[in-house]
Amino acid sequence: MTDKPPLYPTDGCALVIGGSGGVGSEIARVLARDGCDVALTYNRNRGKADRTAALVASEGRQAWIHQVDLQDPTAAEALVAEVVAESGGLHTLVYAAGPLVPLIHLSRVPPQQMRDHLLQDTFGFYNAVHFGLPHLRKSQGSIVAIQSSAQFRYASADGLSVVPKAGVNAIMTAIAKEEGRFGVRANGVALGIIDAGSHPELMKQGYIDQKYIDAAAANVPLRRWGEAIDVAEAVTYLASRRGRFVSGQVINVDGGYHV
Repeated sequence: MTDKPPLYPTDGCALVIGGSGGVGSEIARVLARDGCDVALTYNRNRGKADRTAALVASEGRQAWIHQVDLQDPTAAEALVAEVVAESGGLHTLVYAAGPLVPLIHLSRVPPQQMRDHLLQDTFGFYNAVHFGLPHLRKSQGSIVAIQSSAQFRYASADGLSVVPKAGVNAIMTAIAKEEGRFGVRANGVALGIIDAGSHPELMKQGYIDQKYIDAAAANVPLRRWGEAIDVAEAVTYLASRRGRFVSGQVINVDGGYHV
């Protein structure tokens, strides 16, 4: 029997931006399960990052933890350099970060707040991609950007998410178009209501309540929330050898909400 080739290159690692979050943590674990050593980032919560690293280790892979604020291009450059130095290369970049997004109609969003979200999300992604690309060219690697299904079926009061994530999508598309000649692929996974990450936190902070969640779930063809594993499986498909001829695409992991 012929051995199957590995799903990921044996040299280097996957970098999960936002790997300490509820969704990012499961993405990191599944990438480790499928054969990746994982470098992961966090902004403030080191404890969550440590728990993610333990999940990676439980799958028999090595984990490295980095604190970073990607709004700063110098910090983004240093992050990528450190990741490449400690792991020997970079073959996968997963962007699973972004600020917590309150549900506010655009008419009530102050310009400074929109600017802050664009800097944290869109420009943060751009900075990571900019400095990661030379290494992804070497490995003929892959980028996967977490996005929002509300980009495809707008949800009222979700502009602080949709506008920055639309920029993330545009960057992803440009990379797919321009970097394919170097063997680099770029794709996205757009999230609906997922029982991890921002939605539970928004409930805690009072932006949404159970009535909102029940109504939102009723508006989804599958009539339920998704789970972090649903997102992680889509990410590893796109990033791995299984998705080797897929680029410039977005998989909506949203129970059919975007339809």
